Order: sequence, then C-alpha cells, then structure tokens
Amino acid sequence: MSALHDFLRNFKKVPQTMKEMFAANPKRFSEFSQILSLPGGTILLDYSKNLIDTQSFDQLIKLAKDSNVEKMRDDMMEGRKINFTEDRAVLHIALRNRSNVPIMVDGKDVMPGVNAVLQHMSKFCDSVRSGEWKGYTGKQITDVVNIGIGGSDLGPVMVTECLKPYASHIRVHFVSNIDGTHIAETLKKVNSETVLFIIASKTFTTIETMTNANSAKEWFLGHAKNVSHVAKHFVALSTNATEVCKFGIAPENMFEFWDWVGGRYSLWSAIGLSIALYVGMENFIKLLEGAHEMDKHFKETPLHKNLPVILAVLGVMYINIYGAETQAILPYDQYMSRFAAYFQQGDMESNGKFVRRDGKEVDYSTGPIVWGEPGTNGQHAFYQLIHQGTRLIPCDFLIPVHTHNPVQGGLHHEILLSNFLAQTEALMTGKTKEEVHKELFAAGVTGDMLNSLALHKSFKGNRPSNSIVFTKLTPYILGALIAMYEHKIFVQGIIWNINSFDQWGFLMNSK
Repeated sequence: MSALHDFLRNFKKVPQTMKEMFAANPKRFSEFSQILSLPGGTILLDYSKNLIDTQSFDQLIKLAKDSNVEKMRDDMMEGRKINFTEDRAVLHIALRNRSNVPIMVDGKDVMPGVNAVLQHMSKFCDSVRSGEWKGYTGKQITDVVNIGIGGSDLGPVMVTECLKPYASHIRVHFVSNIDGTHIAETLKKVNSETVLFIIASKTFTTIETMTNANSAKEWFLGHAKNVSHVAKHFVALSTNATEVCKFGIAPENMFEFWDWVGGRYSLWSAIGLSIALYVGMENFIKLLEGAHEMDKHFKETPLHKNLPVILAVLGVMYINIYGAETQAILPYDQYMSRFAAYFQQGDMESNGKFVRRDGKEVDYSTGPIVWGEPGTNGQHAFYQLIHQGTRLIPCDFLIPVHTHNPVQGGLHHEILLSNFLAQTEALMTGKTKEEVHKELFAAGVTGDMLNSLALHKSFKGNRPSNSIVFTKLTPYILGALIAMYEHKIFVQGIIWNINSFDQWGFLMNSK
C-alpha cells in the first residue's frame, strides 16, 4: 500500500466550513500562514482559506514525509539521476547555485561549466548593451529576436514581461509558432542593421525553431546581401556546434547548456540570454539569487513550514480528495500576465502522467489543468464560474505590496489590493439566501421578485484559495516565486509516484 493510498483511505474531510473555522479560532490566520524573510524581500503564504484544520494539515504533511519527499529532494539536489526514464540528473538548481558548492554528476563537478557559461553570457551582454557590438553597417543593436519554442520561449517571454521596469534601451521580441505569421509580423518591427537573432535549440534541429531561423536568415540576407554578415547578427543557444557553424554562426557565439537541464526549467541557463540582454546581467544574477534562496528554503526548512511543500500537499488534497481538476493562478500584477501560461507547461508537462515510477498505471488523478489571467481582468471574465459554478477550483492569488507604478498617488494599486482581498474573502464566506433576502428587502424589493432573486444572488462560499503576498516584483522575488512553484510541482510528482521530468507524450506527438 503506497503512502498516497493509505492517505486516501484514512483522510477525513473537515466537517466545518472555513467561515465556521475562522469564527471558532481567532488565531487561524497566524496558524495557517508562513512568512519567508529573504535577503532580497519577503514572501507571505496565507493558506488559512483552505479546507483544512490542524489534524488534516498534519495528515497532509505526513503524506509528504511518507512519500519520501525529503529523500527525493536530496537525491535531486545531489545530482542523482532521478529522471530514470532518460537516465538523467535533474539539476536546474545548479544553474542558480550562487553558493558555488560543488554539485557532482557522474563524478564531475558541474559548477565550473555553469560559471563559465554565465561568464560568457555576461561578457556578451556587456558588449551588446554597451554598443561595443556592432552590426554589419557599424550600428549598435537595438532589437533582439529570440527564436525558440516551449521552454526556449515560455520562460524568457514570462520573465521579460515581469521585469519590464528593469529594461533599458534594447527591445526584445519572441518567435515560437511555426505559423509564418509569427515570424513575418516580428520582422516588420525590426531593422536588419540593428537586430540580433538568438536561435534557441539544444539540437539545432527543432523543426519550428529552425524553420523560423532559416526564414529570419533569408530575410536578413535579402538586406545584408553578404553571408559573412550573419555572424554579427545571429547567435545560438545550442550544443550542436557542427550545425551552428553550418548556419553561419561563429563558434564563440554559441552558448552551451546540458542534458540535465529540462526545457521547462531552462530559463536559468543560457536560454535566459534574451532576459539578460533585456534587463542586464546584474538583474539576471539577482533572478538566480532569488531562486537559490528558495532552493535553500526548500532543502533546509521542515516540511510543515516549507512553502513549496504546503502548496503541493494542498493541491494533492483538492485533486485526490475533493475531485478538483484545475488550478487557477491569478496574479494581481499586470507584469505577471504570462505567469500562469508559463506554469501551464511547468505543471502540465511535468505531472500530466498516468504511469507510476514502478511502470504501473496510476489508479488516481495526477496533474491539474493550470490556467489563469491577471486580476482584475479575470474578475470580469471567469470569476463568475469560480464563485457560483458547480466545479471546485482552488485558486492561488498573488500580489505585490508595492507597485512599480504608483499612478495617482497609488490609487490604482489601492483599488487592486482591495479587489485582491475582497475576492479571497468572498470566495471563502459566500452569501446565504437569507442574507441576500435581507439586502433586497432593505432595498425595497418585495413579493415574487424578492424570492426569485434571492437564490440567484446567493453564493455558497467555502471556495479555497491561497494568498501569496510579496514585497515588490523584483528580479530577486520573481526568481524565488518561480522556484517555489517548480518545487511544488516536484513534490506533487513524488506524492503521485510519477516522473515529473520526462515528456514522452509531447515527444511522441511532435514527430
């Protein structure tokens, strides 16, 4: 009997509503929240608005412990090949290992290679951003076009959007879709004399990426007329030196990464070059530092105070006890507009599996459908279903305390904060038919209309949510938030006894 089966057999749903539990326990917020104070900012996880009490939370933490989360975590961080279906280590944590403690794979420390690539990126970024790097007519680079797909696109797109306040004079564009419209519309925005193309493909054979890359090259040569100019306007993020050279890219402008870096975890690697060019290498390093601090928290903090673990076990409970099928990620920050889309891949490609690690089929649900939009846009689109629909949809609400744009003396952010707080409270408390009846009667509604409207305007409440509040959306805090969700997904995969690091379903259907 697995730890999960044992948990499912013995777990008891809380008999009270959240509203009743708050009324009975004035300390519920402090008992079910964690504040993580990091050198670069603070993150509050308020998980008090969940269908748990002390006993059920203890059972959830026991589930994580009995599932060997701690051992699997340590195996990952020590370079063991936990991605057994591909015989690979899983070491995105090495890419942001700012302590520089050796991490061994097959008896070799990977950190010198990681640091060499970071140094290569730093030197290149300084050259481009300072204007030292010139195009074929002697002009400075003004635009960067990243051509990649999946992990070579989603991470850089999300991070550059989040970190717009830290951008300088260089504009970034992203091309991923094989639909020719994507590359065609992007090329309309750039000048061949001042554009730099980043071709992001580990093998340099990915059909979508290389088709777009060749179209970009054809367009470029239509203006530049000389194939030797390609070297000044194209760089590669790849491991296939032969194909990179054939394309016309100079070997010194190829940035390496490794097979222990999964695509959906690759923004921390050379795949993040577009990020570094956009916000500067110093801010890219801060992104790594924030993630590294979350890695330390995940490794060193007891499970019951561990942010990724808490998020993970709550998610497992809703999927496997309450039958939830989706997870909404709702950032109340416009800069985070691609955050949910990024974790669609991060979560669904990782835990969209039906085979256990022992090769047998699961007899329980695994990864959720992940979706979401920034508030308050989502409120005017799909919150109706979250509040009054027939499906249970656990929600993560995220918001910064301080905004980068205090428009009208901060009025906009005050309204945003009030919406954030009001939504989580309304989801929890709901509104009974009797309460609506009183409100309508006080407003002068009587007779049949009163009775008819009362039920329509009532809300059952008891809808779960987490509130994740952070100081400000900085490179450091963003790094910590991304790493937190990465580790959450990993923990859920351990509990479900699946391999979160392969993607055979995608590979089979992409041939």
